[in-house]
Amino acid sequence: MRTLVVAVLALVLSCSTAVGAETSNGPDPLRDVLPQVDVVMAHQDALGLSEAQKNAIRASVMSAQGRFATAQHNLEDAVAKMVEILRPGRVDQTRVLAQLDVVLAREREIKRTQLTLMVEIKNELTPAQQEMARQFATTGTK
Repeated sequence: MRTLVVAVLALVLSCSTAVGAETSNGPDPLRDVLPQVDVVMAHQDALGLSEAQKNAIRASVMSAQGRFATAQHNLEDAVAKMVEILRPGRVDQTRVLAQLDVVLAREREIKRTQLTLMVEIKNELTPAQQEMARQFATTGTK
């Protein structure tokens, strides 16, 4: 059962990734305007973050981690329910599509949380720090 849930989850997530890839030919347009969380966290000293900035960013990350954990659990539950709906030999299409809407809503929560975190971190950085973080991300320095 767990393997099936993971497989369906992977399928749903890969479909949403594939759709995103189709609509954006080339590099991620958000990469140039929003700092990557892992880059900022890895280069705190090089970016010259103040203690207030570090504390605010840590608080944002910790808050997001809690929301990510809850959203991931909710997504897994929604996918498991969709698997159960799909299990019979004959499937109620209306129920499947309704459950797909639930799964997509859970994915949306995760993406919204990620974007919120990135905006909160950007707002903590000065323009010079944002540019430096962008350079670290571009060079692949992590």
